Amino acid sequence: MIFQQYYLSCLSHASYLIGDEGTGDAVVVDPQRDVSRYIDDAEASRLKIRHVIETHLHADFVSGHLELAAATGADICYGRGAETSFPVRTLGDGERLSLGQVELEVRATPGHTPESISLVVWDRGDGGQGSAPWGVLTGDTLFVGDVGRPDLTAGVEPGVTVADMARQLYRSLQEQLLTLPDATRVFPAHGAGSACGKSLSTETSSTLGEQRATNHALRLEGEDAFVAAITEGQPARPHYFAYDATRNREARGLLDEHTVPPPMSLQEVLAVQAGGGVVLDTSPPEEFARAHLRGSVNVGLEGRFAEYAGDVLEPGTPIVLVAEEEHRLEAKVRLARIGFDTVVGCLDEPLAAFTERPDLVERSSRLRADELAHRIRSVPVPVIVDVRNPGELDEGSVPGARSVPLPRLLDELGELDPQAVTVVYCAGGYRSSIAASLLAARGWRDVSDLLGGYAAWKALNA
Repeated sequence: MIFQQYYLSCLSHASYLIGDEGTGDAVVVDPQRDVSRYIDDAEASRLKIRHVIETHLHADFVSGHLELAAATGADICYGRGAETSFPVRTLGDGERLSLGQVELEVRATPGHTPESISLVVWDRGDGGQGSAPWGVLTGDTLFVGDVGRPDLTAGVEPGVTVADMARQLYRSLQEQLLTLPDATRVFPAHGAGSACGKSLSTETSSTLGEQRATNHALRLEGEDAFVAAITEGQPARPHYFAYDATRNREARGLLDEHTVPPPMSLQEVLAVQAGGGVVLDTSPPEEFARAHLRGSVNVGLEGRFAEYAGDVLEPGTPIVLVAEEEHRLEAKVRLARIGFDTVVGCLDEPLAAFTERPDLVERSSRLRADELAHRIRSVPVPVIVDVRNPGELDEGSVPGARSVPLPRLLDELGELDPQAVTVVYCAGGYRSSIAASLLAARGWRDVSDLLGGYAAWKALNA
């Protein structure tokens, strides 16, 4: 057996290539949008990708099933209940796909989504050990340290509630996954940082025995306790999730992962901006604060760039990138991984453009914790916006702060006053720069973010 895990840390996403050396047949499971790595590795191992298997209809990224199918001729496989506008092969519970000595057993595991499946991997050529499963790919049903959230598709079917989905998830775990031996290796579709669960481990694989012993969701006593625990405290649903869930059902355009967006003059960029497009500046927050084009939105490339860009940009909006030349293709591809395919170009030579038109350049206001404390005691008292996720509030908060998680900021703009003095903070300063730049781009006249985030405030008041 050839088995390869690919872990994309910026989206906390794991995908897999599984092949049989004897026959040369292979599958790819839950692929990312840019698929050249699977194709290259398959060719290097003399494998032919026969199937692209999706464990479910993803909401947190746009999958590469169409790109892989177009490049390799593989069929696209989903569990029962997946409705798509392109042809798929439906995999039923108990069905087996043979690659040769390597075999995949499909187990229906609804709960995260109705069509979710897990894939039990059997290796019949492993020296006589093939009587027991080698591993299981659990999608978003079982993570290392947690289980999938049940609230992303509740309400899609009439009368189906979050609690109903949670009960399905409980039964899938108990009847389909926990019946496997303790030695069975566990390979999930996501790790720590993913919004598809709330307590995911930084480990990207485990065993069922380890999860029985340590996974909090598997140690709860009874179905009711399980449902109560996993329906509470989930992170805010990222703004783009519904869009991606729809895109993964569609026969959309294919990604060109090799062509760099074209350079654009400052006048061309301003024209896009005037027409409703957005200038997305990928600089680190401290560089953005020193100088940026008026109206730009800042999402630093060094962080969870695509996820946070998807929280503050509307799908379909024309995007002009401000990025170093060597990072322009990277920025385009990372946006494409969440289905944001509308990058029209990049500002050519940003430093020269800023120098030639200083009247279009702005600085950002960033406050130290002691400066925020002084402002709170002054008049007018600022509106303080906390853009952390609900679970982070357990650490404490700045007095008087209003909780608006970053994924909900676009939807709640109408409830904030653009004329009010406003200060935004997060945990460390990355997300607050994003939020403050969005507010400034939307017309807030006096907006700052907190340097060092809540950690700096907590240290000041320790």
